[in-house]
Amino acid sequence: MRGWAIRRGFCLYPFRRSLSIASSSTTHSSQLPRTDPFALVAPELSQIRADLVRLLGTAHPGLDEITSYYFLRPSKQLRPLLVLLISQATNGLGRDWPLKKWASEQACPGGLAESLDEPLSRADVLNDWNPSIPDKTTVYDPEYSLSFPPMPAKAQQPPSSIFSSSERALTSSPSILPTQMRLAQIVEMIHAASLLHDDVIDESPLRRGSLSAPQAFGNKFAILSGNFVLGRASVALARLGDSEAIRLIASVTANLVEGEILQMQNIEPHADEPLAKPSSQVAKNAWTTYLQKTYLKTASLMAKGARSAAVLGGCADGEIYKEVAYAYGRNLGIAFQLVDDVLDYEAVEDTLGKPGGADLQLGLATGPALYAWEEHPEMGPLIERKFCHAGDVELARSLVRKSAGVERTRELAVAYATRSRDVLQALPESEARAGLEALTERIIKRRS
Repeated sequence: MRGWAIRRGFCLYPFRRSLSIASSSTTHSSQLPRTDPFALVAPELSQIRADLVRLLGTAHPGLDEITSYYFLRPSKQLRPLLVLLISQATNGLGRDWPLKKWASEQACPGGLAESLDEPLSRADVLNDWNPSIPDKTTVYDPEYSLSFPPMPAKAQQPPSSIFSSSERALTSSPSILPTQMRLAQIVEMIHAASLLHDDVIDESPLRRGSLSAPQAFGNKFAILSGNFVLGRASVALARLGDSEAIRLIASVTANLVEGEILQMQNIEPHADEPLAKPSSQVAKNAWTTYLQKTYLKTASLMAKGARSAAVLGGCADGEIYKEVAYAYGRNLGIAFQLVDDVLDYEAVEDTLGKPGGADLQLGLATGPALYAWEEHPEMGPLIERKFCHAGDVELARSLVRKSAGVERTRELAVAYATRSRDVLQALPESEARAGLEALTERIIKRRS
């Protein structure tokens, strides 16, 4: 396995260890600006957090409590941060920026911040009562009478003068459109919904040091609340008024499900290729499946959220900017998950007081285990049966720690983070770009 490498688009598969990614990162990291990416958009992140609870308000106190359960606890807010910084790093560059900027000042879909809460259909048709936004929603009425619909207001047309200049440049001061702010909230809502569902599937007892939602409220309420959050996110998404951004974010939900199912699949050996042969096609397929699952479950939301931010800022087909946004988010997301998989083994003990290696207890063979399999063939049968026999988890943990699996997975994470940083060179210099560059280093160096 160590001797093969494939490059497809922006995806990096396991590489030869002679490639000195770690040393390359050390050289470049000293050149990175000392920028705190979170500080650049701190007021916006605070506003997003406050508005999320308002968007999820319901007429049912129990549902209110569980849907806001994860939002009221400390959060990395990595996904909203990514959307906001990409917005600042690309706004003004795209061909359609004048139109997006003009629309942001109109009372229309994709327009003023206050218009983003306006329903696209009549409130009494939607019947989606939100006490936090009472003048935009309505309670259920047992009787409904046919009424003649009012004529829609004539849509305003942008003046031709806004396209007078064909030259584009970053806005003179960092800017974030109302639609991009709402997008940042939507991606965090989708992420929270996925956590609610994941904690049911994984039977997780804790989340961020507190009881997980399934433990606190039960599996049924956790699943239903996750569905509710996705529903509210979908309504908010429709109001953005951009079909490409809507398609991108809507597809993430399918990606999350595909990734979860892919994670459940077994690694099946060929009849003449036992799993004890780590150089076999089976091992190569295991790596492909692992990285594909990592993209679907973690990187997809980051990549498509970043691309959508550039789209909402007017970046059009044929321009490099939304391609940069997607490539950055995709590679950063994979690096983030690889570091997560490393931290699982580096932990002295998990949140339950057990030795590190919680992924093994879930039957998951992540990067460190796949690399360890290369050095210790006896890992193959453990992976095949998902560490389900007595003593399998302890043996696998021991094999990983005797191997270079953790170190090599971290090197792979550095390679992805380096690639995400490198694609940013296609953007003009700005504080936001410096923040995105600094974020790649933070991802690699994090310890929790």
